Order: sequence, then C-alpha cells, then structure tokens
Amino acid sequence: MTEMKKVSEMSSEEIKEAVKQNYKRVAQPSGGSCCPSPSAEQTEQTSSSCCGPEAKASDPRTSYAEELGYSVRDMPESATESFAGCGNPVAVASLKEGEVVLDLGSGAGLDMFHAARRVGETGRVIGVDMTPAMIEKAKYGAEQLGLENVEFRLGDIEDLPVEDGSVDVIISNCVINLAPDKGKVFEEAYRVLRPGGRVMVSDIVLETPLPEDVHDDISYYAGCIGGAILKEEYLQLMRDVGFEDVWIVEEAGCGPAVSAKIAAYKPK
Repeated sequence: MTEMKKVSEMSSEEIKEAVKQNYKRVAQPSGGSCCPSPSAEQTEQTSSSCCGPEAKASDPRTSYAEELGYSVRDMPESATESFAGCGNPVAVASLKEGEVVLDLGSGAGLDMFHAARRVGETGRVIGVDMTPAMIEKAKYGAEQLGLENVEFRLGDIEDLPVEDGSVDVIISNCVINLAPDKGKVFEEAYRVLRPGGRVMVSDIVLETPLPEDVHDDISYYAGCIGGAILKEEYLQLMRDVGFEDVWIVEEAGCGPAVSAKIAAYKPK
C-alpha cells in the first residue's frame, strides 16, 4: 500500500484536489460527514472542532432554528444532507433587502438559500464552489425552492470569478480554513467588495498549534481541521489586505480548535 503523502509535501493544487474529492463524496446522497475517522488520541486533540465529539452542535436543524428564528425543515434535503459548516454566517451578516451577497465555498447551498430570503427579490446571492457535484446539487435545491435570486459559479476562492467592487456582503461557512493560501482569499474578498462592504464568516481557528500528525494529515485538512491557523494570524491576514474593524463576534468550543464568527469591513 502506498503511504499517504503528508500535507507539508503536497503542492497547493494537490491539496485542493484532495479537498475537492472529499467534498465530491459529501455531495453524494448519504455521502456522510466531511470529517475523518480519528484515533482516540486525535479525537481528544481536536474535540472542540466541527470534526470532534461536539460536531452535533453544527447541525443546521438546531443552530439555524436558534439563530434565525426558524428551522431548516422547509429546506430541501439536498441542501441539509451535505451540510458541512461550523456555524451560521447568515445570522451575523444582518443582511438587508436588495443587497448582493457572495458565499465563498457555497456547497449544497443551505446558507445561500437563507441569504436569498433575507435580501429578497431585489437582492442577489452568488455562490462560488470548486466542486462541480456541489454546484449541481445547489442548483437542484434552488429549483425545488423556486428561487430566482441565486446563481452558482464554479471557481476557486483564491481566484474568484466575480467582478471588482460588485458585492455588498461576503459570507462563508467553514471553508476558508481549507484554502492553502488564505491571504489570497482575503485579497480576493477585498477586491470584489464594494467600499463599505462587509465580511461575515464562520470558520475554524486555533487557540494553540495542532499536533504535527494532525496538521500533516490530508484527511484532517480536508475535514476542516488540518488547514486551520492560529486565531490572531487569521485576523492579521485580513488586516494586512486592508480590512478594518476585524473582530470575533462569537466563538464556541475549547481546546486547540474553536468555531468563530468573524466580521470585517472594507473602508468606505
């Protein structure tokens, strides 16, 4: 059996391909969780993450009901069965009628569909995802809901297929941690936002560095843990590209990895 390549030995494109293949599986009916099957020791090391024992906290049927005031029971099963988020950015985004929203790593479309309700017929929600199977699944869900204010674009969040200064709000749910070059993601986010636009994301960040065996395991990287970076490093990358008022709105969990809701603004 060929030994699995370590993340530190992989190119950015190899990492992205591994992530894409993982989420292709998640996109399939009953495709299962995005998370790997850890050893007992690794479970303890990552217990506060979306891939640890507290993963049930990210169940959209409970978290969305609490934060949005309604459940996802009226959402298509295609959107909920492949949910792989770690929070709910829509709830903190304070979306308004008529706004243009961009979802980075939109997956099967659950956050997009909630956002579409918030911005109404005069608004628009764009989803960018690099996994064709997820794009197709999201399109199917939108058709089931009869949504006409959403669109889906196949692309890389490090190189967004979106025009300069065309977006009011950027949301993302446990995806930026998967990008090999997070600084590039934030550069792209800054580029496509209008002056005064805002970023409201949920993501996994670290309180302390991960053990090397977890950090270098591609299954943990693709499962939203191995690619996570230290909390302050994450916030500083956002500041470095020009974002202001960068702060953590809320965080949950304890241990090396926590789920955080993070806000930032592009200067007017």
